[in-house]
Amino acid sequence: MFYETEKNDHGLPHNPFKAIIAPRPIGWISSVDTDGKTNLAPYSFFNCVCDTPPIVMFSSSNYKDSAANIDATGEFVCNMASYDLKDEMNLSSAAVPHEKSEFELTGLEMAQSNLVSVPRVAKAATALECKHLQTIRMKGLDGTDTNSWVIFGQVVGVHISDDVIVNGMVDVTRYKPLSRLGYMDYAVVTEVFQMGRPKV
Repeated sequence: MFYETEKNDHGLPHNPFKAIIAPRPIGWISSVDTDGKTNLAPYSFFNCVCDTPPIVMFSSSNYKDSAANIDATGEFVCNMASYDLKDEMNLSSAAVPHEKSEFELTGLEMAQSNLVSVPRVAKAATALECKHLQTIRMKGLDGTDTNSWVIFGQVVGVHISDDVIVNGMVDVTRYKPLSRLGYMDYAVVTEVFQMGRPKV
């Protein structure tokens, strides 16, 4: 099949786009506003951009609290959402008033970060402390502003639970990071395989 995205004439009961770009890791972003109020929200439009220096990005549909907080304070943390925290991650996606903290809503314990003032999720197997680089409002082909905002941050500190380090490497099968698929579907990593880069 083929369809033009502008016409969106795929004929399927649901838009397949996000099911095609999958699985997508979930960036569980914690931030604070200028008054110190905490926010925690999951974003499946999330990934690393490069490793020298280490830079991550996430995209927000609408200019939400996470984007506003990061623009104002210049800091955030990417916590890893894992299978054992799936219910808390899902609950933290609820639309709640700005003054309501998702840490309080989910009952998740906060842990102090080392290099940024933003707390991290204490139970998260990994957490990336980040300094804000830039926020970009995306434009379409016609030059019109979209309602999507991409936030870039440089990782300045990395937390890793000792429980997930095996033979000197992070073993994702130990903590089963969540990924978002299309529709209402999620997946976890429980099995990995290795391939060496070919020499030609």
